[in-house]
Amino acid sequence: MNIDPIIRHFPELTDRQKEQYEALGALYTEWNSRINVISRKDMEHLYTRHILHSLAIAKVCQFEAGAEIVDIGCGGGFPSVPLAIMFPEAHFTGVDSIGKKIRVVEGVAAGANIANLSAINCRAEQLGEKFDYVVSRAVTEMSKFMPWAWVLLRRGEAGTLRNGILYLKGGDLAEELALTRRKWDIYEIGSMFDDEVFETKRVVYTPYDGK
Repeated sequence: MNIDPIIRHFPELTDRQKEQYEALGALYTEWNSRINVISRKDMEHLYTRHILHSLAIAKVCQFEAGAEIVDIGCGGGFPSVPLAIMFPEAHFTGVDSIGKKIRVVEGVAAGANIANLSAINCRAEQLGEKFDYVVSRAVTEMSKFMPWAWVLLRRGEAGTLRNGILYLKGGDLAEELALTRRKWDIYEIGSMFDDEVFETKRVVYTPYDGK
């Protein structure tokens, strides 16, 4: 495992960010041996299939300093861990109902010195807070996800896109997105990154309008 794919697509990284991304390889290897959050066969592709995939959101929206982002169903920390390194002046909250996954996020964040990431063991509907953006990676069908996410958002523009939902999703999305009765912008990850694994993967975005 090496961070070359990250550096190639994000050449503006600082030395500190490179060190943090570099640290993720050993940290996830260690934590995954204790608590399985990434399939064993996928670990060798950590930097492409998990870290770079998460960073597709950074190609779509640049978060401002002070922006608050929540990762619903964060699992082992994707996309929140890679994004927190990319945007050190924004604050990220990872939320998952499974406590052992939260322990992984906390351990990785501590090991990589990611100070702008917190992790909470609860269901999204229990949060009771407001955020600028909701991010997530293929947690469930969008029609189920929307009610959890929508109530957590506030109006504004804390980045290069209006506040809203940025969701990593694969496959045929037309019918699934139509059921939400929202307008979605679809960004092809295959046009951002050259690995064939991204050919059917996308970032989908909808702005929050308070309705």
